[in-house]
Amino acid sequence: MEHHLQTPLKIEDIEKLNAGDIVYISGEILTARDEAHARILEMGEKGEELPFSLEGAVVYHCGPLMQKTGKGEKKDWRVVSAGPTTSGRMSKMTPPLLKAHNVRVIIGKGGMKNVSEAMKDRCVYLAYTGGCAALAAELITEVKTVHWIDLGMPEAVWVLRVEKFGPLIVGIDTKGKDIFAEVREKAEKVLAEMRK
Repeated sequence: MEHHLQTPLKIEDIEKLNAGDIVYISGEILTARDEAHARILEMGEKGEELPFSLEGAVVYHCGPLMQKTGKGEKKDWRVVSAGPTTSGRMSKMTPPLLKAHNVRVIIGKGGMKNVSEAMKDRCVYLAYTGGCAALAAELITEVKTVHWIDLGMPEAVWVLRVEKFGPLIVGIDTKGKDIFAEVREKAEKVLAEMRK
């Protein structure tokens, strides 16, 4: 089934998604990798307010390549490439992130381990095909702003406006179905059989 979602997202928007469905997203998404996740959690522990909202948010595991186009005080950016980062690196930080913030969608590649329980009734994981960095850049219509550029270009939080961003495949849905875990399980069974 194909779905078109508009941010910010409510829980009702993602409850209808099932593992294997195709999704396109329009609106605002935020990039975040290891360093940004660590800072978000650290600020939460200190009771500090984030400079951006994660309420109903879409977090994209991505370290984009940007080019500055503005001069002087005008900080315009152009997206050169924006392919997905391997999501497994953020697996441990995802449950506490979801507990503290109402993130509704996480986009990345390769799936995530041990997060399906934390995602139940609150968030979905959408897989984007690796190697599509140039295509992803074309689907970004505006770089709204950037936070934490001190972390470096790929680790900063970029606020992007996208139009029909996808196709994305529902890898983990709100019911806890995880197609990546199922594939891993089947592969392990086949491997065990081959070793007999």
